[in-house]
Amino acid sequence: MRFWVSLLPLFVACAVWAHDGHDHAAPRMAATARNFLASLTPEQKASAVFPFEDEERFFWHYLPTDDIPKRYGRPRRGLTLAEMTPAQKRLAEALLSAGLSQQGYIKASTIMSLEDILRILEKDTKGRRNPEKYHFSIFGEPSETGTWAYRIEGHHVSLHFTVVKGHATGNPTFFGSNPAEVREGPRAGLRVLAAEEDKGRALLMALTPEQRKVAIVAGKAYPDILTERSRKAALAGQPSGLAMSKMNAAQRKLLLDLVAEYIDNVPSELAEQRRERLKAAGTSLHFAWAGVVEKGGPHYYRVQAPAFLIEYDNTQNHANHIHSVWRDFDGDFGVDLLKEHYATAPVGHGHSASAGR
Repeated sequence: MRFWVSLLPLFVACAVWAHDGHDHAAPRMAATARNFLASLTPEQKASAVFPFEDEERFFWHYLPTDDIPKRYGRPRRGLTLAEMTPAQKRLAEALLSAGLSQQGYIKASTIMSLEDILRILEKDTKGRRNPEKYHFSIFGEPSETGTWAYRIEGHHVSLHFTVVKGHATGNPTFFGSNPAEVREGPRAGLRVLAAEEDKGRALLMALTPEQRKVAIVAGKAYPDILTERSRKAALAGQPSGLAMSKMNAAQRKLLLDLVAEYIDNVPSELAEQRRERLKAAGTSLHFAWAGVVEKGGPHYYRVQAPAFLIEYDNTQNHANHIHSVWRDFDGDFGVDLLKEHYATAPVGHGHSASAGR
């Protein structure tokens, strides 16, 4: 049975969690992580569990699993769905859903399912394209009030959740889609990240010719998101593109709708953190576009604020291959929460022990 089959109960659960208004992301994450770990054999735990302080927590990429050793000379670590029993896969599903909204969970699980389409399109007989090559890793000991983290990662999905003293955060969040649009077969017409593409272009098309000259920062789209897999998000120089302060009310609404698409991939508590960063930015957001304006050509955009960055790129496979990411300049991997925690913790306190590796 494939990972994404029979998802309705989890969809319903995600909908309730995401909209009931209570701050319980950390307890939910801890409970699902403990349930998942309790199901594993000692050998499986050795693959899945790491100390919280391990540098492995900061290694991330959205390449196919089989490409990681070729690029970095080391495997992607964590326990894969392929190594799990059916019951363990169910518990892994719950852990995935604990860090996402219903919208985000649907995107993630559908992206994973695209591996089957790629396997057919590429006539893959070596297992490179496999919807069960997604790795689950836990850093530290799951706790409602302690400090720990988990990562779920594979081709075009890279999700990172950190809990510090019971406060959960979820950055960076990467979603990709290849193909961006399925163009043949029984799933023809499927566009997992349709909103990310359509809302970005809707904003560009709503700009006046003079505004568009400012927003378009390059005639050729970049080959990938500029921050790639950097540990800390950073772009050189001052924000480029069109400032929100130079937009009219209708254009500002389109920009906010675009940002909301990325905010709403995570549960309400984590989404509220992103909304606070958006609110603090005021009209200092900048929207930048590179590449072809018309639908179908290679294109890139970003939304940059003082505290966060959204990047989107669709250039590969004849502009039918999307990469998109939400980054926090100071909050990726819970770094801002950890700084605050360690600054106020007693000497020798605050580092989470782990039964892992």
